[in-house]
Amino acid sequence: KNTIVMHNTCEDSLLATPLIYDLVILGELCERITMKKAGEDKWEAFHPVLSLLSYMLKAPLVPNGAPVVNALFTQRCAIINVFRACLGLCPDNHMTLEHRLESSLDELQQAATAGRKAKKARTH
Repeated sequence: KNTIVMHNTCEDSLLATPLIYDLVILGELCERITMKKAGEDKWEAFHPVLSLLSYMLKAPLVPNGAPVVNALFTQRCAIINVFRACLGLCPDNHMTLEHRLESSLDELQQAATAGRKAKKARTH
């Protein structure tokens, strides 16, 4: 059994209490989610920089190579669609799983680097 105890000393922190609870609960749920790509045997968890939490924060933090999404609706849709996927339902849109796994980010960065090198070679 886990217990969260919060002591609020002013009204501002009192208003932030539900947000802090939501951050903790969403972080805990995302920590339990693992997935694997089609054709692979290895299960993988979300990237340690949990960009899904950016829905409830002022400035989103994302892993290197992932796009920064500031649109509130898109961030909310990403959370909803991750939970839809956990239930086996199709995503509506905006889940961007390719930016939530470390292995996918590495592949995207390698592809971007190769594209820049090819473009540089063409210009010279």
